[in-house]
Amino acid sequence: MAEETPPVDEMHYEQLAQDALRGVIRSALERAALPAGIPGAHHFYVTFKTRAPGVSVPPDILAKYPDEMTVVLQHQYWDLKVEPTKFSVMLKFGGMPKVLAMPYTAVTRFYDPSVQFLLQFEAPATVDEIAAEVAAAEPVRTDPVDTGDDGPKVVSLDQFRKK
Repeated sequence: MAEETPPVDEMHYEQLAQDALRGVIRSALERAALPAGIPGAHHFYVTFKTRAPGVSVPPDILAKYPDEMTVVLQHQYWDLKVEPTKFSVMLKFGGMPKVLAMPYTAVTRFYDPSVQFLLQFEAPATVDEIAAEVAAAEPVRTDPVDTGDDGPKVVSLDQFRKK
C-alpha cells in the first residue's frame, strides 16, 4: 500500500482567515474613530501583547504590564488613529494621557460585551520568547559521535529456529 503525502496548503488558508478576522477589528475601530464615536452601547475590550513586535507602550505602562494588557474603548479615549496594519489611541492612566500603538497582529482578544462578540487569536511570539526558545534549543551536532561501535553486527537467527 503506497503512502500518500498529505496535500500542502500553499494558499495558507489559516493565515488568510486570521487576517480577515483582524480586518473585523480594523473595521470596528474605523467606525469608532468617526466623529460620532462608537454607536449605541457597544464598547471594546482589546487585549494585546505588550512586547510583541511593533507595539509602542510608554515605559511606565510596560513596567506595569510586561506581558499583556487589556484596554477598554468606550467613553474616554482620544485620537484613535486606524491604519491598515496598526492602530493607536490615547487613554488616561492615573489621570495622565498616554498613547498606545499596536499592530493588529499583537491583539490576542477583541471583545464587545454589549453583544457578546469575541474574537480570540493565537498570541504572537515576542522577541524575548523567540530568544528564550533559541537558547533552550539543544544544539544540533554536526560532527560524528564516536560510540565505540565498530559498525553493524550480524546476528544469526539459527538459534531461534525450530529443529
